Amino acid sequence: MLNAHAPAAPTYKSGKKSVAPNGTASPDEARAALLQFLGQMAAELSSGTVDLPCFPDVVLRIRKALDDPKNTPGKTVTVVGAEPRLAARLLQTANSAAFNPANKPVTDLRTAITRLGQQAVQSAAMAFAVQHMKDQDSLRSIAEPMSALWKESISVALICQITAARSKISPDEAFLAGLLHGIGRLYIMVRAIGKAKEISDQQSFMDLAAGWQASIGKAVLENWGFAPQLCEAVAEQRDYERKRKYTPELTDVLIVSVVLSEALRLPAPRTVDTEGIESFASLGLTEVACADILTQAELQLGSLHDALGC
Repeated sequence: MLNAHAPAAPTYKSGKKSVAPNGTASPDEARAALLQFLGQMAAELSSGTVDLPCFPDVVLRIRKALDDPKNTPGKTVTVVGAEPRLAARLLQTANSAAFNPANKPVTDLRTAITRLGQQAVQSAAMAFAVQHMKDQDSLRSIAEPMSALWKESISVALICQITAARSKISPDEAFLAGLLHGIGRLYIMVRAIGKAKEISDQQSFMDLAAGWQASIGKAVLENWGFAPQLCEAVAEQRDYERKRKYTPELTDVLIVSVVLSEALRLPAPRTVDTEGIESFASLGLTEVACADILTQAELQLGSLHDALGC
């Protein structure tokens, strides 16, 4: 139970709605500094400002192009072709085992984009962005946690895709939601660089930031113009008490996929603790079904890491 006399956690507006992190202020000076830092980011996002250093803007140009109903393959090729390293990444992804099971290589960008499809193009663009950020001298201090987060995101994305295929939810949309579920954590990590030691180095920072990352991730994605249902899914990815739905939603897929991804990192035989997590019931996932999903993911994860890994 929250202390009724404790100061309320700061809130910020994201779009037209207010969202609040799962954290409360503390009299401890370090904790207060952390809250101030997180609150400043929240205020920026509330005003529509996304400041993610070293994130290549070509990724957002691609998203806008693909979201445009008047978009054509030729326009997408033009946007992608303006960044040769991204074009090379898309060709590599299109020719990977995950997207080229027939082993028919493509050599031109237009064919590669057609083979991948809209969501996979966005996913490959995110892979390019993460690699680009890791290569920057200013972000070298967080290269390792960025790699770990990206590996986790790929795992969640794959499980999202497999899980969604058991429902009426788009597997491609679910895959993208999984890949982006940690964008709030990435945003916080990058912005913490260069701050005081109590912010950038202490475990207390990561513990406190964990309560904010989903809400901040939602705000970042809203500012970037992603679909409302995807933004909501990212915001509610840890809402284990979410009320059971007659028809499962993208949020349910992301919730169970985050849990299953954590289980996948454990040695076999694995057990999945679904107690109290209503989304498993909403999707009708039994213990056997969860085991099947994990088996599928384990078989496919290697080729997907080759396609999107960095």
